[in-house]
This record gives sequence, C-alpha cells and structure tokens, in this order.
Amino acid sequence: MDKKEQVLLEAKNLSKYFPIKNFFGKTTHAVKAVDQVTFAIRRGETFGLVGESGCGKSTLGRTLIRMYEPTSGSIIFDGQDITNIKGRELIDCHKRMQIIFQDPYSALDPHQNVREIMAEPIAVFEKLSPSQMDEKIVYLLEKVGMKADDMEKYAYEFSGGQRQRIGIARALSVNPEFLMCDEPISALDVSIQAQVVNVLEDLQKEMGLTYLFVAHDLSMVRHISDRIGVMYLGKIVECGESDEVYDHPLHPYTEALLDSIPIADPKRALSLEKAGIEGDIPSPLNIPSGCRFHTRCPYATPQCSQEEPPFEEREPGHFVACWKK
Repeated sequence: MDKKEQVLLEAKNLSKYFPIKNFFGKTTHAVKAVDQVTFAIRRGETFGLVGESGCGKSTLGRTLIRMYEPTSGSIIFDGQDITNIKGRELIDCHKRMQIIFQDPYSALDPHQNVREIMAEPIAVFEKLSPSQMDEKIVYLLEKVGMKADDMEKYAYEFSGGQRQRIGIARALSVNPEFLMCDEPISALDVSIQAQVVNVLEDLQKEMGLTYLFVAHDLSMVRHISDRIGVMYLGKIVECGESDEVYDHPLHPYTEALLDSIPIADPKRALSLEKAGIEGDIPSPLNIPSGCRFHTRCPYATPQCSQEEPPFEEREPGHFVACWKK
C-alpha cells in the first residue's frame, strides 16, 4: 500500500457535547458541538476542514488530538485506540500530535523569551545540555524562516506572521507526525498568509507531516488540501478530493459556501447570480430534525425535515449526506 494511502488518524462516530447547567448545577441541555462524526486522515496528506463559524470545526480538531475529552465514539491514531488513554501514555501521544493555534500571540507566553518558549516542550521529552538545547532551537527557528538572534526576544517584539512562525517551530520541537492547524492564517494579513502556508507546505514535504487544516478561506483550503471535509452544525456533510469537491459539489451547503467566495473581477461578479446562504446557522442547543441544513436549503422537501440522510459514497471517494440526487 502506498504510504499516502495509509490511514494515520480516524474518527468513528465521534461526538463532543458540552453540558449546560442551571443555577443548581443540574445539566439541563447539551451543546452538540460534534455529533457522530466518522472520517479518516491519510498519512502525509492535508485534510482541509471548512464551514461557517460555530459549526464545530475547531472542536472536532481538538477532540481528535485529545485536548477535549470525547463524549462518545472512538479515535484511532496510527492503529491505536487513543480514546481513553491517560497519564504518560497520553503525554506520549501528544508528542506525536501537536496544534498550531489561530491567535499566535495568545499561544505564546508574554513573560518568556523565545528560548524559554521553545525549550519548555523539548525538556519534557529530551535531556539536552544548554548548548544542545540552543542548537536545536536555532535549527527549528531557521526551519520556519526566523533567525538565531530571535531567541532572546519576547512575543510582543514580533509581527503576527513572525509569531505564527514561532508557534509552528514550537509545535515541531517535539518531532510530531500530525499537526492540527486551527485556522493558523485567519488572524494574519493577507500578504502574510501565503508565506505561512508556504512554510507549512515546505515542512510537510521535508518532514512527512500530516495536517488537519481548519480554515474559513475556501480558496486557500483548496490550494493546500488533498482532501476536504465540509462541516455543518456538528456533522461532516460532504467529503472528497479537493478539486472534486470544488468543481462538482454534491451538497447544497457546499454549493452555497463556494458561491460565497468573493470574485476579484467586479464585472464578472455582477454577471453571476450568487444567492449564497440565507438565514443564520441554527443553535446547537436546538438542532433541526432530519437534515440539519433543511431550514436554509433551497431544495428542501418534507423528507429532509423528517429523516436524516445517510453519509454515503456518491462518486468514487466522494461522500455526501443529502437526499438530493
């Protein structure tokens, strides 16, 4: 089997609910942030995850790497069920699975310089002398386009793009296999976004990394991703090869997201009839029955409001959950 066809990370009926308690501490409701999600990420690929704010993308990613405890379902990493592991076993798992945060400034301790920020995770797994530690830190900083002199600086002395590069270097400091990229470019200027994405792509090729890339920018997701999952209200509603999903979307929600992509040419934009998505995403406290998108779908039928569509393979490698054929 080709290395890139091997599954590295798999979710099976994975759910993450956040309980809502009343004044007396009794659970009355639950926010179903992730609900019965099943999908797999292949070794060495970039899996893009897109959807509106509040659809559960980041929660799914953080549950996959055990930052959040799953409510139900299972997580399989490199053939091992990591759903319920704890203690040192979980720490060793986190060494292989790291995260790049959305806000590069809040992810870096303002009271530590770069040397201290980088040395902290390395010291958990390696016993290095001060000179060896500095050597490794310089190596990692140079990998992401920073300089050795930057070790003595603090987070506030860097631009947003530079801070994100430091965040990437810190994530790489424990030699992970999988990186959960939690909207790593959305807080950056457009001119800097491409630079950070190029760094991630270069590192992936050089180090054989696997990415889960969560983002709002659909154009950037298409550029960087091998496969794409479209998420809506806690569910993945469509999944397939990047170009296939973009060129031949099967779910009305995916169509609406693609129609919402801005077009740089004003004349061409005016010539196209683009409805986008009407209405707001429903509250995860009150999820619609049947297909969750039926309250905003232009093709909805009575069946859509009564029965939840199965997540099925409509084309080779292209899955969708929709009653519309």
